[in-house]
Amino acid sequence: MALVVVGGHSRNVGKTSVVAGLIAALPEFNWTAFKITQYGHGVCSLNGESCHCATDDHSWAISEEKDRSGQSDTSRFLLAGAERVWWVRTEQGRLAEAMPIVRRRMAEAKNVILESNSVLKFLRPDLYLTVLDPANADFKKSAQEFLDRADAVILHRQHDGSTWNNVSLKPVAARPSFAIEPPEYVTPKIVEFVREHLGKVRGPALPQHQ
Repeated sequence: MALVVVGGHSRNVGKTSVVAGLIAALPEFNWTAFKITQYGHGVCSLNGESCHCATDDHSWAISEEKDRSGQSDTSRFLLAGAERVWWVRTEQGRLAEAMPIVRRRMAEAKNVILESNSVLKFLRPDLYLTVLDPANADFKKSAQEFLDRADAVILHRQHDGSTWNNVSLKPVAARPSFAIEPPEYVTPKIVEFVREHLGKVRGPALPQHQ
């Protein structure tokens, strides 16, 4: 099983679009996709108010996406061609409690692509891609913490200069970098890199016996 993790330094930098794009561009991997959302203390809401991610009676929840309308992030994964899609919601700092069932769902998959930064505390993926947008000033602590583990950077083209303060990109200075311009989030070069990288770490595919 190949495991790909896509993270990014903030909300709304294109992580979901990158995951959906890779699912669509690499159908031979028969992906199972996960989106991990941590809520609380304004983590996933702009104004700190309660959001639709929160669960009222548990510190975490996991649900399988069945809607193919493309109206939600997880629905976009399904629409892109994922075999199964799971949405994992946890209170901030409680992801560890959800990981046993996440691992069980992963064990059922052929290959896994997962949108998150914090999951890197618990998993060592075959490939970790980080999405960076210099026009977005926010830089999450989790993104800084795991920046040095990125195998490649997907970088929005810089138009007006970086707005980041006290953030060093030295950990990824020598890593492959792929420039994107929305609405194109996954370029042929990115697809080629992912396919070749996973081919190297997983080896040639074994024949499937009926």
